[in-house]
Amino acid sequence: MAKVNVCLKRTFTFFNLLFAIVGGLIIGLALLSQTLSRRNGVQELEGRTIGLITLYIMGSITMMIAILGAYGAHRENRGALIAFLVFMVIGSLMMLKTGVSTAISRPQVENVLEEKFRSLLPLDQSAQSTQNIINSLQETFQCCGLFSYKDWGKEIPSSCDCNSEQEMEGKCQTVQYQVIHMIYYTLYHPTCFPIIMEYVAMVYNILLAVVFSLATLALLGMMLSSMIIHQMRQQGVRPTMVLTIPAIFSQQPPKYQELYNSPA
Repeated sequence: MAKVNVCLKRTFTFFNLLFAIVGGLIIGLALLSQTLSRRNGVQELEGRTIGLITLYIMGSITMMIAILGAYGAHRENRGALIAFLVFMVIGSLMMLKTGVSTAISRPQVENVLEEKFRSLLPLDQSAQSTQNIINSLQETFQCCGLFSYKDWGKEIPSSCDCNSEQEMEGKCQTVQYQVIHMIYYTLYHPTCFPIIMEYVAMVYNILLAVVFSLATLALLGMMLSSMIIHQMRQQGVRPTMVLTIPAIFSQQPPKYQELYNSPA
């Protein structure tokens, strides 16, 4: 079996350990996002389930590839290392494509979300599940309406109500609302859409950081695995044997000649 340089093998093992940690962090991030979403009551937001499933799959695949690379280096298994190299090539191309497309689409997200949310207005006439989500957002982030308290039409929910303590902190506004009689409400002053966009921007930043970090690790893995495979291939080549002819079989001229007198 070909022996791989010990320093290179240890470096590759450390890389796979780091790769596995990244995979575990991705899974942990998905779990944290799922827990916070349930706590804040936004588990029904569109696209959330797809995003969580993507994170779980990405983290699991990352850990499995790291285990494959560590096994190939430890056993000096060329087949496992070649499979690891193929996964690194495919993964780096996918991560780069995903990162570039995500960075390009990021400026368009705000307009798409604004158009989507405005289609829900007025909120008091939207589906009950939508009203529940907006009420949970308003209670969590202490905001009222997506773009204005008027988004609720004729019925402003209690989740917009602002108490005296919050009023002293400058988070409230007093508005007059006239349906039949003049009614005054003390409501949260901030609206929810800018707060939602802050969280969306944070998610995009995290996604871009994860994608380009994985792309960088994939390129590094390609380099290390290629070096190990090349070293195994070079050490597996048998040396060429050169046959030499012993000196005893070589023809050499005699060292002397016998002198004698020829007959007359």
